[in-house]
Amino acid sequence: MAGSIIALQIGIMRVFSVGSWSHFGSLVVSLAMFGFGLTSAIMCVAKGWFEKRWLGAVKVSLLTFGPLMVICNLAAQQVPFNAIFLISDPMQKWRLFANFVLYFLPFLAGALYLGVIFLKAKRTFNRVYFADMVGSGLCGLSVLLALYVFKPENIIMAPLILWLLGGILWFVSIGDRRGIFSIVAMAVLSVGVHTIVPQAFDVPKLAVSDYKGVSYARKFPDNKRVYERASPFGYMEMYSSSYLHFAPGLSDNAAFNLKKFPENAYLGLYIDSDGPSGVIKDLTEEEVAYFRYLPMYYPYVLKKNPDTFVVQFGGGISTEVALKEGSSHVTVAEGNPAILTAFREDKDLRAFTGDILNNPKVSVIDYDGRLYMAHTKNRYDVVDLSLADSAGLSQPGGFAIMEKYAYTQEAMAAYMRALKPGGILSVTLWNKEEPPKSVLKLYATMANAARELDPDIKTKFYVASAYLSTVTVLYKQDGFTAEEIAKLNEHTRAMSFDEIYYPGINVDTAPLKQILSDYHDQFFAAPSDPTAPAAADPTVPADEKAAAKDEEPNDPPPPGAPVAASGPDKNGVPAAALVPATTLSRLAWHYLVNGGWQKVADEYVFDTRPLTNHQPYFAAYIKVKDLLKFTDRLDTVQDEWGYLLLWATLGIATVFALTLVLFPVIFGWRTIFSRYPGKAGTMLYFLCLGLGYIIIEVGMISHFVLALSNATVSASVLITGMLVFSGLGSFASERFLATARTTMPKIFLAIFAILVFYAFFIDYALDWIGALPYVLRIVLCLALLAPPAFLMGFPMPTGMTTLGRLGKDHMFLWAWGVNGCFSVIGAALVPIVATSFGLPAVVLLGAFAYLIALPAFFSVLKPLPSGTLGSERPATA
Repeated sequence: MAGSIIALQIGIMRVFSVGSWSHFGSLVVSLAMFGFGLTSAIMCVAKGWFEKRWLGAVKVSLLTFGPLMVICNLAAQQVPFNAIFLISDPMQKWRLFANFVLYFLPFLAGALYLGVIFLKAKRTFNRVYFADMVGSGLCGLSVLLALYVFKPENIIMAPLILWLLGGILWFVSIGDRRGIFSIVAMAVLSVGVHTIVPQAFDVPKLAVSDYKGVSYARKFPDNKRVYERASPFGYMEMYSSSYLHFAPGLSDNAAFNLKKFPENAYLGLYIDSDGPSGVIKDLTEEEVAYFRYLPMYYPYVLKKNPDTFVVQFGGGISTEVALKEGSSHVTVAEGNPAILTAFREDKDLRAFTGDILNNPKVSVIDYDGRLYMAHTKNRYDVVDLSLADSAGLSQPGGFAIMEKYAYTQEAMAAYMRALKPGGILSVTLWNKEEPPKSVLKLYATMANAARELDPDIKTKFYVASAYLSTVTVLYKQDGFTAEEIAKLNEHTRAMSFDEIYYPGINVDTAPLKQILSDYHDQFFAAPSDPTAPAAADPTVPADEKAAAKDEEPNDPPPPGAPVAASGPDKNGVPAAALVPATTLSRLAWHYLVNGGWQKVADEYVFDTRPLTNHQPYFAAYIKVKDLLKFTDRLDTVQDEWGYLLLWATLGIATVFALTLVLFPVIFGWRTIFSRYPGKAGTMLYFLCLGLGYIIIEVGMISHFVLALSNATVSASVLITGMLVFSGLGSFASERFLATARTTMPKIFLAIFAILVFYAFFIDYALDWIGALPYVLRIVLCLALLAPPAFLMGFPMPTGMTTLGRLGKDHMFLWAWGVNGCFSVIGAALVPIVATSFGLPAVVLLGAFAYLIALPAFFSVLKPLPSGTLGSERPATA
């Protein structure tokens, strides 16, 4: 039954990932998990009622849990919640609240079942907690396998099956034949509701937001889904349509210069409804000229017949460009097995792409390219990382937190070391943000990585961009020659791209102060006086405004508006119009190369710190000190709503947690808690355990993505490993109850020491593990988890069993609620700490939570005062 609750959490997250955005699923699940806190509070106040009617309470919770999860999930899909309009449409807040209420109900039923069982088994809590933890872990792993069987719209069947099996086992164990019949009938009814009602009433099982990428493809008149596959690595779909035009960074000049423009050249690849990533067809010889107008062509301006490495296959565009531009051999890496399976096994896809992965010139690495490059002794003429995914997540409602290890400083340094003499690293990133955010992080990251190899980087970079499209950064370890710079500049101008940086470029630093000020004022300028005359419309052409005023226009443009350049360059080529974002990029490279960038970054409106393995995020651009300033202007930072929602979740969770934790104390102070010794210490103990355990669990998920390359798999392995090993620890802890006063301090110190060691050194082990076969990677990751997880299974059951045996029944229930409520707070706290201070800080935070719990443990051991009557009579611990 505990596994069914875990499976429901995972299922809801998958539904939100595909239908909306995952962080809204996190919010809903986090708040819905307060069902455990509410159950604890109610049971603490009404303990006597539940003790007398415990069998009835269990039966009601069991029989309602399954139908509630199906009905509430189906009802939630009919609530037209759209994250895009969360700020502008007040109804969206109520619809988000409706999602919370709907998903809260099944968790409330599941929590009631567990709470009653825990209350009845308080003296042998270690064993029950063992079943709870191990069952949750193994069933969580079963959901991972279920993702191969069920599409996201039917993933609710996984927790439903677990609920049915658990319910039957329960009723068999107590000899209740009517209960067996009832739960089977409820299961049949639930399956019927899930399968028949949507067809009968023409309502969706999974409503996909109109603003998800796949929704656009489905609305094309001639769309056709040519591939579909569900797996733990994502729900993958591919669509064909004559309306699908995926031209990543394509120069506008292609339309004027190409004799034959490729028709229907792309399929749209969507994973969890996000995309598209372009899957390009095998172009004919007369169509190949098209590639010259793409930004990933840049290294081939200089390199002929190179030995090429493609860091991430994605939709295969970079690999196709490399082959068609004469690479003697192409080694391509891809960490998503589902993508490799599709391109290798699907007959239609192989025909469309010219069977690209089975080309004799292509070698495939079936794990992340960054891991391969960190360990290989092979060297390459070209290393390409181009538009592998949407690293510059700029769409409204985009993921708040997503690890991008392929773009970290450590990864870039590995790519640079893997170059042959004269070799070129080419990195192309989406550049759709105004003001610029992702690209500034990329620039700083690559500059720092280059300095690891050579402090003088002035001659080693060439950078070009297409405004609000893409940016390409070229790195050459032995520096670009004057002849090479001339060739690259000629190509850049032929494509009508902007030259951002090259050795010898002249940069005027005078505009810096004004640009930084304008970008700051764009977000933080005080509201204008409503009685003042309306500002002129900036969209009106300048000559019309001048004519209207009968004067020459001389007002500075608003941030983001094009600014006319001063004149032709030294070669007589007319200068293109400049924009603040382009000028800022040039200034960024000037200061990155010559020094002084940190001062500029400190004054810039957004956070531009480099990506590292400890902070691998193209996200959380809003500086913490500016959070409150954005509360009344959220419409200006729609792409940061996911990050801001984390702070909102933390605030809401804290308020809910404190309310639920103090509820039993307020209503039971005179009759119960005033006689309980060690109240504050007990609360602190279980508070620390709730925070510490979830912080380590969620924080390690992000760490293990480094080796497992996929967040879903990492989460499943981490949850399974943590819960199973902690369950075994819980089972073993019963042997040490008699010596808990001396044993537990040693356990806490051991947990603290292991976690501190992991905080600073686990990345080295994961980096090595990531290059091994996938099954072996999972086994070794589980082995790394075993020592801390096993020991972390001791404190909770030891404390709870001690409370039960001391007769502190009310505090027993209260402590369970404290632990659960602060687990929700810990889950919301992890991404905030990770983005602000790094992943090691997350693990250290969890380690210190366990260290603080050590002295608080002795409050748990305090017996009830002599003379306490009834169920509160002290028992032998």
